[in-house]
Amino acid sequence: MIWTAALLMIVVSHADSDDYCYNEPHCDPYAWGDTFPSCHPLLEEHHSPINLDHQVIRNDSLESLYLEGFDAIQTGHWTLKNDGHSVVLQVGSGMSVSGGGLPGVYHTIQLHFHWGGPATNGSEHMVDRRRYPMEMHIVNMKSIHPNLTAALDDPTGLAVLGFFIDVVYADNMHFGHISQKLSSVAYKGQITKIKPFPLMSLLPKHSMSQYYRYYGSLTTPPCSQVVVWTLYEVPIYISWSQLAQFTSQIFSTEEDAEQVTPLQNNFRHIHPTFSRIVSASKDAILLTGTASRPLVLAVSAQLLQIILLGSFISGL
Repeated sequence: MIWTAALLMIVVSHADSDDYCYNEPHCDPYAWGDTFPSCHPLLEEHHSPINLDHQVIRNDSLESLYLEGFDAIQTGHWTLKNDGHSVVLQVGSGMSVSGGGLPGVYHTIQLHFHWGGPATNGSEHMVDRRRYPMEMHIVNMKSIHPNLTAALDDPTGLAVLGFFIDVVYADNMHFGHISQKLSSVAYKGQITKIKPFPLMSLLPKHSMSQYYRYYGSLTTPPCSQVVVWTLYEVPIYISWSQLAQFTSQIFSTEEDAEQVTPLQNNFRHIHPTFSRIVSASKDAILLTGTASRPLVLAVSAQLLQIILLGSFISGL
């Protein structure tokens, strides 16, 4: 399991490789296909991320996932690392994900983040063309596979839980388990230990039955199309100051580099869904990113009724 986790950290969670980047034309997401052929968007049709829109189809069989061990405090310690592409929390063994239409049991390996800049949003997926400030991915590998190589040969070898992150004024106390350690991993290659905490404390636990499902790819090289995506519609809320720790205080270069570069806008561009079905879970409120529209329409309809009623009464 330790060796598998290490491999997964290398391939899935933004390895210590300079073969790809986010902000330089020669190695940004549009150029990844030059080095990693499976990242070429014109050769394959199941890339991630995507935009969630009103074309989603309700699937009443999609109920809450079973997140085993997410409420417990795991033994040992976890590892937080800046790998130059993201901040990665390696959680070790003890947790798994199943149910909710997933084709098997998946062992939880790690989680990592994608964000924008001081004045730009940076989630990878979008909701009705809206990009959230951040996105968190919890990566899980199908338990039947002995290693990552086998999992990457399985079209459903990985299951990733995606959570949008939005901002409010108050600090998220539970998110502080991570944000308070960020100064220790400000530069590429830096690693620190974290005392395990219940992972469920980070999540919108009262809304875990509301999500969207589709089949796609890793959003970093090698962009393998082996991911069952579960995107939760209710975001995690953190404070502006906690967000700023990511957008302004994390660097993609080593501490002793001649010129340190902030790690910003570490998200891949949106890809077409093509013929893929994007399913809404049984309890999903179809696209919360546009939930305000029905309310506006309802208010407008009520105002129209009042106006018409007033006109009718005045004509009596």
